[in-house]
Amino acid sequence: MRDLKRANAKTPAYVELSEAGFEIFTPMRWVISEVKGRRVRRQIPFMQDLLFAHARKSELDPIVSRTPTLQFRYVKGKAFRDPLTVPANDMNRFIYAVKSTSNPQYYSPDEITAGMIGRRVRIIGGALDSYEGFLLKVRGARRKRLLIGLSSILTMTVEVESEFIEFLN
Repeated sequence: MRDLKRANAKTPAYVELSEAGFEIFTPMRWVISEVKGRRVRRQIPFMQDLLFAHARKSELDPIVSRTPTLQFRYVKGKAFRDPLTVPANDMNRFIYAVKSTSNPQYYSPDEITAGMIGRRVRIIGGALDSYEGFLLKVRGARRKRLLIGLSSILTMTVEVESEFIEFLN
């Protein structure tokens, strides 16, 4: 879904929908900002207008119709007014991967270039056992990061230990 409220809104859509009883996921990142002369560390959405709601369209329609700043996301080239959906299994794996690390890094699809994508791997053991993906290539990086994508919406990286990596052909 899309939240078109301003970044400094007191109650963003992900808060309103959570309070209404919906299961909501919003990719968050940490920032340090200054409030009344003091530096404060807080979480803000990675993409201001992106949120995922685990609900049927019919359940969300009344809320979307009365909230002008809340919209469904649509896929170009698909049927008219057919909202973007992510399979539950893919979404659950993505959320689990986010929660398994203290420092996930998010990328929008246009930020990932062919030069950043390394070898295809499978994780054997650890919190991300059986996850498959590509390693992130960063020159001079000491830590290995696994790219985990969520269709063509969002990609994230999580740190993985070298001993858990199995290279695939």
